[in-house]
Amino acid sequence: MPDSVPPFTLVDVPGAVPLLGHLGAFKKQPLEMLSAWWRQHGDALRFRLGPKTFYLFSHPDLAEEILVKQSDRFVKVYNPRRPHGLALVLGNGLVTSSGEIWKRHRRVIQPIFHRSRMAAMADRMAQVGEQRVAAWKDREGSTIDIAAEMMQLALEVISQTMFTTSMAQHIERISHALRVSIKYAFDSFSNPLFLPLWMPTARNREFHSEMRFMDGLMYGLLTERRRSGAHYDDLLDLLLQARDEETGEGLSDQELRDEALTIFAAGHETTANALSWTWYLLATHPEAKARFHEEVDRVLQGRTPTADDLQHLPYTRAVFDESLRLYPPAPAVHRKAATNTTVGGVSLPEGAFVLVGTYNLHRHPDFWPNPEQFQPEQWLNGERPSSRYAYMPFGAGPRTCVGLHFASVEGPLLLALIGRHYDLNLAQDKVEAHLMVTLRPKDGILMTLQPRKMPVASPARLPVPNTGELS
Repeated sequence: MPDSVPPFTLVDVPGAVPLLGHLGAFKKQPLEMLSAWWRQHGDALRFRLGPKTFYLFSHPDLAEEILVKQSDRFVKVYNPRRPHGLALVLGNGLVTSSGEIWKRHRRVIQPIFHRSRMAAMADRMAQVGEQRVAAWKDREGSTIDIAAEMMQLALEVISQTMFTTSMAQHIERISHALRVSIKYAFDSFSNPLFLPLWMPTARNREFHSEMRFMDGLMYGLLTERRRSGAHYDDLLDLLLQARDEETGEGLSDQELRDEALTIFAAGHETTANALSWTWYLLATHPEAKARFHEEVDRVLQGRTPTADDLQHLPYTRAVFDESLRLYPPAPAVHRKAATNTTVGGVSLPEGAFVLVGTYNLHRHPDFWPNPEQFQPEQWLNGERPSSRYAYMPFGAGPRTCVGLHFASVEGPLLLALIGRHYDLNLAQDKVEAHLMVTLRPKDGILMTLQPRKMPVASPARLPVPNTGELS
């Protein structure tokens, strides 16, 4: 297939050792290595993790070629006979599946995330947020792990908006299960020396135990909804009612489980990490934090935010967008070449493992001025990078994240809601980014919970017509 982008020079990352390749360095610091190799050797790289060869592409033109123009030639890495990576946890759901299965499931799930439904979901998000913030009352002035708190908040938001049920009583258990299972999934993907799942090691037994818990939770949701016969017009209803256009068949119990767990896990993990990094960036940039608080106070006047408020909170949204640039929840997009092909003049054999380096794209000096600095203002002046694929926190092409509009409402809404109540100040010297499928803060982020004086509400202002888009 002829290339539509200028040719790039493929560089083999130096330092590979016999048999293991670059595994030693990557295993210790995966994010740091992907970033350092790119900075030192360029936008098209090749490296080895044991017997597996990977291609790392970190230029918007290459990202567009792989994810958009040749999206049919680059598929998800899913083998039902030998699942690894996220497929061990999520099965053959929307994040891991390919081909006709993915297309059918995407058609089923897409409507629930349509922009038109976001206002109603925003009310539920705000309700959950206020309940969570109210529970912080007894901890004011103390130190909390904001990463853990955002994970629990996002879990409850996804369970109440997607499944119309509360998981509050299981929150800590679910957080632990997902942390264990996602770490296991990442290691199984990145470490060729990883022991097979059938071996009775302590770690394998723990993984099996956590997956039994999560399976019980998901199958329990499905069973209870069928038993009750209740209808909530939520994701669970859509999944249960879905029928194949050609055969008239519904989703199997396994497919229902895979999609429910995919939305549950992926739908909270990414937003929780994005919110955690946003609080960290605000805490380390006092002028930005002061401007954020001023906007929240001026617009909300002590009220709980709604979807209509988001168009009046441009700086809050800019803060969230800039956080997604510096700390994209998915710092790399993984694909496999389904056939021999060429990208940017680089020949790729069938079966080649490809990583599109989102983290690197978002910090590419050819497309971002002062790329390492936190600059929310750059989202307010209408300027954008010369390539739309220099910024893709939700992916790109046909497989753009189905929850794009959901996250674009949830993130700024919860920021405003929490920022109205509290000033969060960093309570530790150093915070490290840790790649574990998503980009998490290693060991959390400790912050002091300082209550803010709420502004007195002014007389109700007239509603402003919503002429802008939420995303």
